[in-house]
Amino acid sequence: MREFDRLPPVLRAWVAQAALPWRPRSVLRAYNNALARTGDQRHALDELRRLESVQLAKDARAMVM
Repeated sequence: MREFDRLPPVLRAWVAQAALPWRPRSVLRAYNNALARTGDQRHALDELRRLESVQLAKDARAMVM
């Protein structure tokens, strides 16, 4: 829980509404990588949504098989 509490407020809010159970370390790493690439907080959050959508699609395909 301490790792979650140390996340920036914007990431704590994002994780709270996320469809998948992101680990704090994973979401922070993905966010920092996206922020470094884009230089924009909004675009970094968009990248997190995209990553989550990709994973959800993979999970859905696996359930069908």
